[in-house]
Order: sequence, then structure tokens, then C-alpha cells
Amino acid sequence: MTATLLSICPALRTAFERTGYDADSLLDMLGDDAHAALGRSEPVPVRRASMDGGDLGVLVRLFLLVDDVVEEDAARALAPVDLDDAVDAGLLTRVVDGTVRTLLDVRPLDAGHGSRWIVSDPDGSMRPAPTAPDHVLGVGQASLSLLRGTPTTPAAEVLDVGTGCGVQAVHAADYAETVTGTDISPRSVQLAAATAALNGLSLELIEGSWFEPVAGRTFDRIVANPPFVVGRGTVEHTYRDSGLDLDGASRLMIGEAPKYLKPGGTAAILASWVHVDGEDWRARVASWLPDHGVDAWILQRDVADPALYVGTWMRDGGLDPRDEANAALAQSWLDHFAAADVRGIGFGFVYLRKTELATDVLAEDLRHAFEDPLGNEAIAYFDRLTWLRENDPADSVFELDPATALEHVSLPGDEGWHTEVIRVHRGNGPNWQHEIDEVGAMLLAGMRADGMPLNELVALLAAAHGLDFEPLMAGALELTTGLVRHGLVLPSGLVPA
Repeated sequence: MTATLLSICPALRTAFERTGYDADSLLDMLGDDAHAALGRSEPVPVRRASMDGGDLGVLVRLFLLVDDVVEEDAARALAPVDLDDAVDAGLLTRVVDGTVRTLLDVRPLDAGHGSRWIVSDPDGSMRPAPTAPDHVLGVGQASLSLLRGTPTTPAAEVLDVGTGCGVQAVHAADYAETVTGTDISPRSVQLAAATAALNGLSLELIEGSWFEPVAGRTFDRIVANPPFVVGRGTVEHTYRDSGLDLDGASRLMIGEAPKYLKPGGTAAILASWVHVDGEDWRARVASWLPDHGVDAWILQRDVADPALYVGTWMRDGGLDPRDEANAALAQSWLDHFAAADVRGIGFGFVYLRKTELATDVLAEDLRHAFEDPLGNEAIAYFDRLTWLRENDPADSVFELDPATALEHVSLPGDEGWHTEVIRVHRGNGPNWQHEIDEVGAMLLAGMRADGMPLNELVALLAAAHGLDFEPLMAGALELTTGLVRHGLVLPSGLVPA
């Protein structure tokens, strides 16, 4: 009986466990410098570092560098996988002089719960290769961003739309009871199934477009890294092109996802949107949502100009923008943007929560650097939003998050230092910062767990400085509400222990 990719996965897992083909062992063997070179797609330092690595080094050269490996070495490193079975299954191919070469990228990944192995198509970064129309993308920057941007709080049923190689579904298996993945590409479903089998996971994988395979079902969480590339409505590569014009894929995903969420369920979606002359991008994305039944937190992480965007995605598809043969494609793409008055393309996260209330949308820029994973912050954001809906801030006691810091920026003047800007910074999570004034700083200084409600603090501040209570109270409510949304100020009951 001819071996299949699924049939050899248990033995392949045994080989990986035996050789230590995991994220930590890989770093230990390569060292920091060669490991960094691997991330930069520079094979020579990795090859040199792996030469004395025994079977683990062979697997690195085979699967990560796409080197031709002597059959005897490959057979030893892959045991108990039979080499003929690996060839029959489409994992390896025999090349000249008694060597074998991988046909698949199989790499370890630790997304916070130990090493998993992800199966995808080689991306051409180590050994140049054309990008097939049904190419299954591996663990790229977008995938890693979504991994860090997905909440990991427990969820019973999770849906991964556009599962690709299955990396998000595998990640979800660590916090969910059941995981369903859908993809329009048969090859993606095949490789996602191999990823699941290699990791000993039971995932429901269904072939089909968008939400069609799960019609009538609802989930506690939806994650999606869809084909969000903003283009001309054509499909050249299924992993990135939706066939929908401009940002139509993101519009479909964001608009449809709430229908498939259970009450209280959440979604984490990577998306792109165009910046059109005379239109606020925030209003554009918000218009894709229903007027009732969902809360949305939309974070723009980057904006690219059309020329940079087109050049980047052409290179991603294996096309050199400098090649005259590709000039027509670049011209057509840029002409399409110009005809639609596109001045830029935004990219970021869209977080949704299913409610029974009028839709609340906060769309904002988050282009500065931060270190902490963003995913669980989204859950905390929705918790703070719920608190604001259910409580009157004026009658509530607030305190500063312990990571909140106050900054004064002063410049020299005729009479010494002159304060130009006062800011409060949140030193964790998304590292938000807000500009405030001296009165705002005094207000925040009075916020503590055993302190007074906000309206009493404002009354005291007004009396002490001869200020009118009503406008001061209005400003204090606006400031406090904004700081609560961003987690710099918290109701005393929500402050982390």
C-alpha cells in the first residue's frame, strides 16, 4: 500500500522527538547568531552551525535550508520513517548522486505552549523556487503577529477561517475544547491535516469558501488570517488573493464574522483597508459592521503607500518589480489604486465581541512598538468597556494601573524650564500614552483604591483651585473614560492583583 503524508506522521513525530527537532534544541545547537541568520534567510551561517549537529543538524539542512542531503544521512535522521515511504508520501524527492530533497517545509514552532511542528510549502527563501498558485504559506510575519494577537483565554469552540497550514488552529488547540478550520484550498486542508497529525491533535478541517462550510453554526472564538491583500479582484495565489476588489476580503470577513459568534464570543482578525482621498479610514472600516450586536476594537499597525505595497507583494509572489516582464502587472495594479483614489493601505487587527447591544466601535492607530502579546489585552479591553456601560464613572472610585507613569517634557525658556507636554504612559500591554494637563495630573494623583469617587475628587479639585465644577467634571469624565478604555486608569475592582 502506498504511503501517504498522514500515514507517516506518527513515525515522523517519533523521529523529531528522538533527534530533538524542537524550537529550544534548535536554538541551542545553532546559537544566537546562526539562529538570527535563519530568520534572515541566510543559509551559510546555519549550514556551518549545523554540520556538527548530528541527526538534528541533518534535519535542519533538510527541512529548513532545503539542502540536498545524502540518502544514508536522511534515512538515519528520519528513522523510523522509511525513506521510500517518505518519497511516496510526497515529503521527499530523490535527486542526483544518491541525495534527497524535501518537498515540504516542516519546522518547529513554540507559540507559548511548547514545540509544535508546522507543515507548509517551501517559500523559496533558502532555495529559489516558483510560487505555485495553490502555495500553502508557512509561518510568516503575519501568522506570528496573529499568534501574538489572539486571545488565549479558554474557549469551548474555535473557528479558524482560512486555516492555511493550520498554525492558528494548532495554537487554538492549546486553549480550546474543539477547533474547526476552513480553507478554500484543497492543498491547504491537506497540509493542515498533516500538521494536526504530526502534533497528535484532532482538528475538524473542512474545505470551502469563507464561512460556507460552517453555515448555521456559531463559535466562542473566531481567528482569521484571510487572503487580505488589497488588489484588483484577481486570484494569482490563493493564500493571499481573495478575488474580491480592493479591501473586499476584509470587508466580508469583518461584516460576516459576528453572525458566527455565540453571545459573548470574540474574534481576532488580521485585515487590510484602503485609505481613500477624502475618507476617514476609521469610518470606512466601522461601516462594515452591523449597527447592533457587536463591539469592535480596530487597531491600525501600519500604513503603506501604494508603490511600496505593490512592490512588496510582487516580491512575495516571486516577481521582481525591476524585471520589464513584470512592469505591466505593476502598472495595472497602481492604475487600479489611482482610479479608486487610494492613497495608502492600512493593516492591523480587528477584535470583535458579540453582544445584544448597540454596536460600540473604537478604531485607532497602534503604530508604536510594544513587547507584550496583544491577544488577552483585547479581552481586557472588552471587560473595561462592559464596566463603562454598566457603571457611572462619576460615582466610582478609580486607581492607576501600577504600570502607569507620569512624564513632564520641559524646554528651556527666559525664566528657566517651561513645561511643554505632560503625558501618562502605560508601561505594559500596548504601551499607550495620553497627553494631559496640570489639572489632569492632579486629578490622577488623587486616584487610589481607598480614595474618593470621581465626582468628589473633582469637587475638591475645583474648590482648591477656584475652578468651575461643571466643565471640570465634564473634562474629568472624558479623560477618565479614555484612560479606562486604554487601561491606564481602572475601577478599583478591576485592578490586577
